Amino acid sequence: MMSLFQPSSSWLLLANASGPNWALWVFAIYIIAVLFIAWLSSVGIRGTSFLSEYFLGSRALGLWAFALTFAATSSSGGSFIGFPAMVYSHGWVVALWIGGYMIVPIVAMALLGKRLNQIARLRDSITLPDVLRDRFNSPRLGTLATLLIVFFMIFNLVAQFKSGSMILQSLIQDEPLFQQLSLWFGNQIGGYSFLGEAAGKPGYLISLLVFAVVVILYTAYGGFRAVVWTDVMQGLVMLTGVLILLPLAIWSVGGLDKATREMAQMTPPNHVRLQLSVLEPPAKEPLVIPHNSWLVYQDGAERQVFRTKVRCEIPIGQSVARLGNSVYNAESIPAIELTYPGHKDRQAMSESLQAIQVTVLAREPYSYGADQTGTYVFAPGPDPNKVDGFLPISLAVSFFFMWTFSTAGQPSNMVRLMAFSNTQTLRRAIFAVSIYYSLIYFPLVLIFCCARVLLPGWETEPDRIMPEMARATSALANMPWLAGLLLAAPFAAVMSTMDSFLLMISSAVVRDVYQNNYNPNASEKTIKRITYATTFIVGVIGMVVAINPPTLLQDIIIFTGTGLSTSFLVAMFLMLYWPRYNLPGVVSAILSGFGTHVALYAIGTGQHPTFAMTAYEPFGFHPFVCGTLVSLVVSVCVTLASEQPSRDIVRRYFGRPQQPE
Repeated sequence: MMSLFQPSSSWLLLANASGPNWALWVFAIYIIAVLFIAWLSSVGIRGTSFLSEYFLGSRALGLWAFALTFAATSSSGGSFIGFPAMVYSHGWVVALWIGGYMIVPIVAMALLGKRLNQIARLRDSITLPDVLRDRFNSPRLGTLATLLIVFFMIFNLVAQFKSGSMILQSLIQDEPLFQQLSLWFGNQIGGYSFLGEAAGKPGYLISLLVFAVVVILYTAYGGFRAVVWTDVMQGLVMLTGVLILLPLAIWSVGGLDKATREMAQMTPPNHVRLQLSVLEPPAKEPLVIPHNSWLVYQDGAERQVFRTKVRCEIPIGQSVARLGNSVYNAESIPAIELTYPGHKDRQAMSESLQAIQVTVLAREPYSYGADQTGTYVFAPGPDPNKVDGFLPISLAVSFFFMWTFSTAGQPSNMVRLMAFSNTQTLRRAIFAVSIYYSLIYFPLVLIFCCARVLLPGWETEPDRIMPEMARATSALANMPWLAGLLLAAPFAAVMSTMDSFLLMISSAVVRDVYQNNYNPNASEKTIKRITYATTFIVGVIGMVVAINPPTLLQDIIIFTGTGLSTSFLVAMFLMLYWPRYNLPGVVSAILSGFGTHVALYAIGTGQHPTFAMTAYEPFGFHPFVCGTLVSLVVSVCVTLASEQPSRDIVRRYFGRPQQPE
């Protein structure tokens, strides 16, 4: 089979004019502003209590600071990288998947907010494990909570590292210096099999390192107040980016109605394994075929279009392409095959640079939606692995409740609820965040349904569709500088979540493990040093694990978010509102929720043909729903079957607690 090889990363890069990369300059200004805010915040820490200021901002957050830091922390890389990838991959049905998120603030902030703030002030608690330990007078309970938070947060850090790195890579991938550095780095690491697929993506690895350095430094240096005020700026940047990208996307595809009609004609791609070869082996240097390279076969009326998933090369003196690692068979190149004629015709118009011979070794159609038109505009949506589609009705109902209640059980959000200044701030913030989410998530569905039409072939790396869409629409509008602002939006989402998670892990280790268990009288100087060191070490661990993350970032986001909520939601709710609740009850709630959630994910992952992170869903219900019900039933039964809590504890927490005015 004769094919034509075209290595461009996107067919729509129309703004490759010579001159400065204005998008990069705009983006650089944003990064400088973030670092400047961190510096100002570090100055504000001086002369105050380090722990209270560094981890809670002295509990003095006003309306906009509280609302935007809550919203920005929840709107993570999952919102701007993973969620767009799901819309792109599954179509309009994802609007139903995310629908419950619009009422998240009403549930998450109103359910626990005022009461949790009161309890935290009563004993001057700084972290969530602090609250649990003081409420039940149990250091071991605090340690258990710390361990679970660190366990899930490490997973989530991996997702955020992947997001930020992919955004940065999309921004600088056309810079000659970056291209040369990537080529050199790829040659250096190509033989290291332990890097897995990452050995074929040197640009991603370089971007990962740069991104990690920036986020770790400003989080460690500025603390909670830096996180809050960068969240305020990042929240505004996110909203601005979405509201600009929406009309650009609709204009680029010729209108939403036209985009929907074209989506109705699309069929999902096939996943394939290819053998790539040349008739004449390279004589002087290897022929490198980057990942995301197009391969077009034309023989009369027949046309086949493929896109590679990984980097490969044809060595000197050989004629068959090989991978530089042992993840796959060395001569089996993973790729996708376009099946929609409109996309195949469009891609065939691209410039072709090198003759390549292609042989299809294996072809894997979608489990649901293969060769079916209309699957991107009707439920349940196409899915490469699930025979009943992406979102059956029972799972849609499950996700509605999952989003609304699981966000309430997030420790990162609970920390925000411990930091607002008064009840009036809480009430106004609920309204503000609800509006904010509506202005973010519904437009994202429209934008990335348009991306489904505009940018074919990104099933190879679906998590890159947000930055690629920003670049493509800015190029079409002849405003390449705008890409810097548009890419700052998802980057802001990632940074606002990463800094919160890094801070939560470091506070858990320093406050709940070191100070409360080993050195209660530690000086502030010692605590500072340990805090900075912990933030750095945790960041490095997350970066290393992110070298080979799962394909879809949203899989990690959902696992960690629902895992934390399944572990803590029932325990925190009953702790705040039920005087009879006791230590055995709260421990059983945490362990049974955690165990159910992890077990269902372990079963689902074990059943998946490639061991991808997948949940087993009994009767079509998400593990969060199952785990929360198990946690509630077990906790109530254990509480009623065990001794009542002491009168002193009941009187202390259910008498007249200190309230924010």
